[in-house]
Amino acid sequence: MSDSKVIPVHAINSRSKNITEGKSRAPNRSMYYAMGYEADDFKKPMVGVANGHSTITPCNSGLQKLADAAIAGIEEAGGNAQVFGTPTISDGMAMGTEGMKYSLVSREVISDCIETCVQGQWMDGVVVVGGCDKNMPGGLMGMLRANVPAIYVYGGTILPGHYQGRDLNIVSVFEAVGENAAGRLSDADLLEIEHRAIPGTGSCGGMYTANTMSSAFEALGISLPYSSTMANPHDEKLNSARESAKVLVEAIKKDIKPRDIVTREAIENAVAVIMATGGSTNAVLHFLAIAHAAEVEWTIDDFERVRVKTPVLCDLKPSGKYLAVDLHRAGGIPQVMKTLLVAGLLHGDCLTITGQTIAEVLKDIPDAPRADQDVIRPISNPMYAQGHLAILKGNLSPEGSVAKITGLKKPVMTGPARVFDDEQSALAAILANKIVPGDVMVLRYLGPKGGPGMPEMLAPTGALVGQGLGESVGLITDGRFSGGTWGMVVGHVAPEAAGGGTIAFIQEGDSITIDSHQLLLQLNVSDEIIAHRRAAWTAPAPRYTRGVQAKFAFNASTASKGAVLDNY
Repeated sequence: MSDSKVIPVHAINSRSKNITEGKSRAPNRSMYYAMGYEADDFKKPMVGVANGHSTITPCNSGLQKLADAAIAGIEEAGGNAQVFGTPTISDGMAMGTEGMKYSLVSREVISDCIETCVQGQWMDGVVVVGGCDKNMPGGLMGMLRANVPAIYVYGGTILPGHYQGRDLNIVSVFEAVGENAAGRLSDADLLEIEHRAIPGTGSCGGMYTANTMSSAFEALGISLPYSSTMANPHDEKLNSARESAKVLVEAIKKDIKPRDIVTREAIENAVAVIMATGGSTNAVLHFLAIAHAAEVEWTIDDFERVRVKTPVLCDLKPSGKYLAVDLHRAGGIPQVMKTLLVAGLLHGDCLTITGQTIAEVLKDIPDAPRADQDVIRPISNPMYAQGHLAILKGNLSPEGSVAKITGLKKPVMTGPARVFDDEQSALAAILANKIVPGDVMVLRYLGPKGGPGMPEMLAPTGALVGQGLGESVGLITDGRFSGGTWGMVVGHVAPEAAGGGTIAFIQEGDSITIDSHQLLLQLNVSDEIIAHRRAAWTAPAPRYTRGVQAKFAFNASTASKGAVLDNY
């Protein structure tokens, strides 16, 4: 048979069929011959490897070895690997700077990169390799848009640093800045913590945004069991990447696509695991966007529905004791999932990328966590009876806002507003000891349109915790929080200030109530006064008028719908 007549074994569902069929496609094949392809290669599935490797951040600087392992796995399983790059922004390095406004923007850029390359090159499947926070939602959104068989390979968590007998991670540094400003930590100790907190490659080590999203992806079934809590420097991470690629080639043969996996029930499973592990507030924003990409009906109120029936089982940072590496040793996400499944809190019939159901994947996992560890609690003795990510509403957030409510001694407060229209002036006020117990800080014009890009507020919240004000000072914002944030904080306030939300009309000294019991975020000012202020308000001019920031600000939906750019 001449190679001009070759039809690949996966031709029934082939997206590369137009490259391999007929003499009219010979020019297409010529381009592949230039890269070393042989005639028999056109019988194989063409599998993309979206490689997020970069030397910008420790989260991604250890990804090349995983991409190489995935390439090897694809080839061993009989596929052709086609490698392309995706960008990343380091939230930890950009925090507190203008660069932080590009973080959420990068989620959209990553998803666009993956959709564009997979669709433009007509790939049969794709392995996405990523590390830092936005790599994961961006990667999955691109996978869902292209909707060819796909698997996510998480770069892995970082190992802890150590100083004076305690484990360190990135949040330790931000909190140390606050301790130093309060005179509770010496300059020498601050320098040592700064040097020792990040000992090598991998994503931030607590149940912060990267590890939250990786855990949720494992719960979805779009990545392999145990892969979400492996450490980047360890060999098992390398082996998992290679195995992931082989599993994907099988999924191509079975035609298992992301939208077969990411259903409403699967998202509910993922959110249950986020609640059980004490995950990041950012997961709310990202899963709204993921559901939108999957065309699955899922609203901000669904998070509250899952929260009230799901206990917090894991004692993990930022508000708890342990790191992701400790969770891994204690049984990882499979043990958390099996505990929830036995309690009737997971949908066991959801499909995974392996072709098995969730229940089949968890079949051999013990029904309860091991007794020799206390990272994962049994269902009978949870950290908290209900989940930690609460959706607060009221006249300050009629569309909803997101609060972490567990770990607080008094999750209710009313206090005077201290109003800031940018993060930097708020941080300066904290470090100058101008914020006192009982204050409610308001950081506004930091939403999807106003920021633009909805920056995270780890510097102010870390400084509050470092000064011992984490539970006595409230902070509300239309921006976001780092996954490392904890305290009396409420983010994603919607509608945002730039869109004329009530948060724009708060004045210094106004009374604000944060009530996690009643799920209330309230400006204690009459409707008449709010209406008067609204009538006198003028929308600020856009901060950017060109480039990606301007495009993001123009197109971004409200945070209550995921801050997506294509919600037309």
